[in-house]
Amino acid sequence: MDDYRTIAGIATATYEEKRSKFIASAAFADTEEKALAHLAAVRAANRTARHNVYAYCLREGGRTRYSDDGEPAKTAGTPVLEAIGHAGLCDVVVVVTRYFGGVLLGTGGLVRAYTAAAAGALAAAAVVTVRQVVDCTARLPYPLFEPVQRLATQAGAVVAPPEYAEQVTLRWRQPAGEEVALCRAVSELSRGEITVTVSPPHYAPFGG
Repeated sequence: MDDYRTIAGIATATYEEKRSKFIASAAFADTEEKALAHLAAVRAANRTARHNVYAYCLREGGRTRYSDDGEPAKTAGTPVLEAIGHAGLCDVVVVVTRYFGGVLLGTGGLVRAYTAAAAGALAAAAVVTVRQVVDCTARLPYPLFEPVQRLATQAGAVVAPPEYAEQVTLRWRQPAGEEVALCRAVSELSRGEITVTVSPPHYAPFGG
């Protein structure tokens, strides 16, 4: 599987067109269950809204789905799905809630409004790259803690807060394959005293 971009957490944006208010909520969702759970939460929070339009894109199986939720066909769900595609994201769900302002917007107005609201929420989101990584753990004598931490940081690893006991436990995450050079450097620094435990490769957020 190749690296891909998604978002972390939830982001929102609001767009107004002729007194109609469009409130977009974008969230990370790597399963259909998570996407539908976010949709249900938005609907529950906006029970008086006229429409809760949604679209989502899942990496697994390349699955996409959208709903106009009562708006004219192709004026709501499709623009929201296209906004996700234009942002280059997947494992994302976007729900756009519309509060009707009493003025009909027409086909062009609806497409423009739903596109702008969805794009605004995605632009406000924290984008992360999901890639194949490994998690590394080393138990270090105190004199070697700072030198090893420095090596890990210089290698571009994401270093977790250390745990202090009789020795210091240091954990970090790196793209799979990049840990080999760092493990070798740690071994050389400690003259073979330190062994780094490396997890099996797996996919997780790493970098923006």
